[in-house]
Amino acid sequence: LITMALLVPPASASVPVEVDGVRFSGTVDAMDQRLHLHGTGILKYMVFIKAYAGALYLPASVAPDDALEPVAKQLVLSYFHHIKGADFAKATRKKIADNVTAEQATALQSRIEVLANLYRDVKPGDRYALTYVPGAGTVLALNGDPLGSIPGDDFARAVFSIWLGANPIDTKFRDLLLRAL
Repeated sequence: LITMALLVPPASASVPVEVDGVRFSGTVDAMDQRLHLHGTGILKYMVFIKAYAGALYLPASVAPDDALEPVAKQLVLSYFHHIKGADFAKATRKKIADNVTAEQATALQSRIEVLANLYRDVKPGDRYALTYVPGAGTVLALNGDPLGSIPGDDFARAVFSIWLGANPIDTKFRDLLLRAL
């Protein structure tokens, strides 16, 4: 069972926020777009084990209900434990399948495998950032170093649905990311 704990003080979207010792910037740049911190939280596994702190960045004009639309966005996850790259790949395949139709999964399969092959093992303090810019694709970066880019609005929608979709990894975590600070 995965549950979420809210550890976010009220803040303006333009100032940094600290979540259980993890600091997130108030804004990030994605190519030529300024994205603003929208929501943060801690994802917990089996109620007590903190898996990661997360932050969602969106353009100031984007409503939470439109986060999966083809708009620029960035999700940053800062890990509290060692996790193997193969575990990320397995979870990605499953959670995308939980959020798309069988036909969509088939159409996305080769791009899902590209992403699965980009994952690396992480240690405490490492950060993955998943950034989507319309027309440019979705970039996975580890600790600020880009690992690769995958094209397509459909792919971005599917991969961000892991956290923001109808069947996310955790609904409380999704809701915290989508609520404005």
